[in-house]
Amino acid sequence: MTGTAEHPHPHPHLSPRHHTRLFVGGVFTEPAESAAPGRSAESAGPARSGGGDVIEVVSPHSETVIGRVPHASPADVDRAVTAARTAFDSGVWAGLPLDERIAVVTRIKDGLAARHEELAALISAQNGSPYSWSVLAQALGAVMVWDSAIAVARAFPHEEARTGVLGPLLVRREPVGVVAAVVPWNVPQFTAAAKLAPALLAGCSVILKPAPETPLDAYVLAEVAAGAGLPEGVLSVLPAGAGTAEYLVGHPGVDKVSFTGSVAAGKRVMEVAARHLSRVTLELGGKSAAIVLPDADLDAAVAGIVPSAWMNNGQACVAQTRVLAPRSHYDEIADRLAAAAAALVTGDPLDPATQVGPLVTRRQRDRSLDYIALGVHEGAKVLAGGGRPAAPDTGWYVEPTLLGDVDNGMRVAREEIFGPVVCLLPYDDEEQAVRIADDSDYGLSGSVWTGDLERGLAVARRVRTGTYCVNTFSLDMYGPFGGCKDSGMGREFGPEGYAEYLEQKTIHLPAGTVPADHVTPS
Repeated sequence: MTGTAEHPHPHPHLSPRHHTRLFVGGVFTEPAESAAPGRSAESAGPARSGGGDVIEVVSPHSETVIGRVPHASPADVDRAVTAARTAFDSGVWAGLPLDERIAVVTRIKDGLAARHEELAALISAQNGSPYSWSVLAQALGAVMVWDSAIAVARAFPHEEARTGVLGPLLVRREPVGVVAAVVPWNVPQFTAAAKLAPALLAGCSVILKPAPETPLDAYVLAEVAAGAGLPEGVLSVLPAGAGTAEYLVGHPGVDKVSFTGSVAAGKRVMEVAARHLSRVTLELGGKSAAIVLPDADLDAAVAGIVPSAWMNNGQACVAQTRVLAPRSHYDEIADRLAAAAAALVTGDPLDPATQVGPLVTRRQRDRSLDYIALGVHEGAKVLAGGGRPAAPDTGWYVEPTLLGDVDNGMRVAREEIFGPVVCLLPYDDEEQAVRIADDSDYGLSGSVWTGDLERGLAVARRVRTGTYCVNTFSLDMYGPFGGCKDSGMGREFGPEGYAEYLEQKTIHLPAGTVPADHVTPS
């Protein structure tokens, strides 16, 4: 039976948060009194409304209100885009030397680092992430994203010389303009950092749209940014639901949209942004496969797969939610994974002992339970978990669940559940394992576990995903991250992710004007 964290530890940084103002263009200001014509605040889609234009943040553990923030309307979007457009076009930020932008962004990074425990507690309280995981992955992970982006920007070739067919060329990379950054609720600070850090360093102005489930940590980010020295207009933070998000990404004043979320929402973002040919980066879902080869060290493989499969309560796009086991070792792997799942401690996300917390909403809990029932109906066997834990009495909890005897044609193997439900699939040989791993609409992540590194690399080169791991599981901020197929388009992190916020410009010069080794910073 799944363990339970019985003694919650109230966190000193956590108290109810109620905000009445929005962060528009770098200033905390009252929300617009009315929405744009034909688009009310209600139609803009507040997910948790306590009065039409207010988002109520509900704890997934206690099911009580722990905060309130204004629900941004299309009129607020208009104000934020106008401020961002004015700031960008004036050059007040983009026109600064790179070193000066780096200094401001470094102050943001340091301010977030100083408040990382507060951020971790707020995120855990909003979306149920275990606090120990939130400290490392939600808060300090975000700081690492800011830090790596600074290093990438400092070394990036913003202008370089080339020898053309008709004469010398200068190739410049210039900021793309006004960016709409739409982030999800599962890793709100991490994904915000993945968008804000490179965009700001490149010289862009940004409107950040946090998810309505997790707006409270975004106010900490706004407070830190307000004290870091960003010029007026460069950054806005607008919590809102899907309607306001659609109005933002389709706004004619937005040059680029960076979105992280579901496949369905990503397709809609691309469709709406196309009206004005806004550039789009999409980081969407995943159904990643961990392949255990027959020669793998099973102790090491299970120890590596368990945290990557049930991470963040299964609410992670990169989670290894399909485990492929050779038939020769299937029973042993099934027993080991089932025992490990049953030993995971479920409970209050703010309890340091908790390893699996509640799902973010009742809707997400019910979705996971429905998928478990569907899997059993399709012929899968529940090897661990399978329902709601006996305790706590409140909260949107699902036991860490392992479904065995899963066929890759089953819906539980093909659709992203986004909960603590992992599928175990048997395979006959390595060729079949690669085919099963690739037989997915998604292509975001994956891993292979083997006693032969070269064999693992051969598998890694064959599976079609944006990220892959051999005998480990990680996500490094210096390498490009993103997906293929339905997992998205474009990349975040590293120089490739930074380049997503830059436009390319070629300047043609007369012969002999520029030496071949000429390179200048931004």
